[in-house]
Amino acid sequence: MFQRATRLSVRLVERYLPDAYVFVLIFTAIAAAAALAIERTPPLELIRHWGGGFWELLGFSMQMLLVLVTGFILARTPPVARMLTALASRCRTPRNAIVVVTLVALIANWINWGFGLVIGALFAREVARHVRVDYRLLVASAYSGFLVWHGGLSGSIPLTIATEGHFLQDTMGLIPTSETIFAPFNLLILALLAIAIPLINRAMTPGDDEAVLFSPPDDPAPPALAHDATPAVRLEHGWILSVAVGAAGLAYLVDHFATGGGLNLNIVNYGFLMLGIVLHRTPARLLAALQEAIKGGAGIVVQFPFYAGIMAILVGSGLATTLSEWFASFASASTLPLWTFLSAGLINMFVPSGGGQWAVQAPVMVPAAQALDADLARVAMAVAWGDAWTSMLQPFFALPLLAIAGLKIKDIMGYCLMLLFASGVIIGAVFLFA
Repeated sequence: MFQRATRLSVRLVERYLPDAYVFVLIFTAIAAAAALAIERTPPLELIRHWGGGFWELLGFSMQMLLVLVTGFILARTPPVARMLTALASRCRTPRNAIVVVTLVALIANWINWGFGLVIGALFAREVARHVRVDYRLLVASAYSGFLVWHGGLSGSIPLTIATEGHFLQDTMGLIPTSETIFAPFNLLILALLAIAIPLINRAMTPGDDEAVLFSPPDDPAPPALAHDATPAVRLEHGWILSVAVGAAGLAYLVDHFATGGGLNLNIVNYGFLMLGIVLHRTPARLLAALQEAIKGGAGIVVQFPFYAGIMAILVGSGLATTLSEWFASFASASTLPLWTFLSAGLINMFVPSGGGQWAVQAPVMVPAAQALDADLARVAMAVAWGDAWTSMLQPFFALPLLAIAGLKIKDIMGYCLMLLFASGVIIGAVFLFA
């Protein structure tokens, strides 16, 4: 029955789900229509919200592009390539490969979501070289690890409300990570997903007659230095300058963590780049990897401004607040976390940013929790988990992973839908009963 449901999901998605760019255009139209119908926002004002917010995610877009580029550069270094190959060679069967990729992705995303997306995609590519396994499910398994990111060490909402000076500190105070990331209910969700997701992915493994195989192309040979090379070319193939700069960068990282600095997206990108510089040794090798890496970044560059525009429509028109208030209006102290989780999952489809979503929902959910005497930490984490949950349907964060893997969103979404339903039941049940 589960295999039949999976096949049906995959067929429907392959037939009816358009490219991710068309997906974002559809979301833009839905957000605009809802703002017009529900909030009665004048059309000209709506266009102003959309156009004014179009470039609000430029900094984040650059970060995401660098996640793709620096991760790819690092993976192309000989030591990292050997490590991925050694781990991938331990995968013997299709189901074993699916489970190993899922577990690696879960652990990496719990540490840091940017790190997890890159490592998951690169590891899936390497495993595809060693095992005859459905490549679509392999990449979907790598992306499934993203489900746990907002309950992990890089979760933007729990880290925000634990930081001195956050925008709602006067209202809700500071909530330490012991009550959010390391709270028993959050650890229970993580444990249940760590068990369920690998088993679900394993159960979706198609038979040999249905598997779509993919053999990633061999890595290009490193550029060679000709005997009659000019001084400029010899400088590009020299290692002293690169290693010196990379070593200085790594020294900064050591100092950053030694003085109490945390792990964030900028630090992940910085670390990937500096390690790549050192491990590639020469500028020529690094630039060759960069040329290959940058090819997959078009989707990020073009689509992220549209998501910024959608966010501006929802926030500027008041639609996001209306949706949050509607869910909160029929909740009790015990059910508010569940309804918060579901509302966050819906809003994430249009505001696919953890920090942005908290800015939209917190001014509604925090007063509702205080009025109902609900657990503020649990309500905050319900927003976080709702944001992570519907990422299985929202392609925003899948774009860099898909660019590395060389697939389109419809190739993995059929499997992600099955994960969406299963994980939603698990997370919702914990918020309701635990």
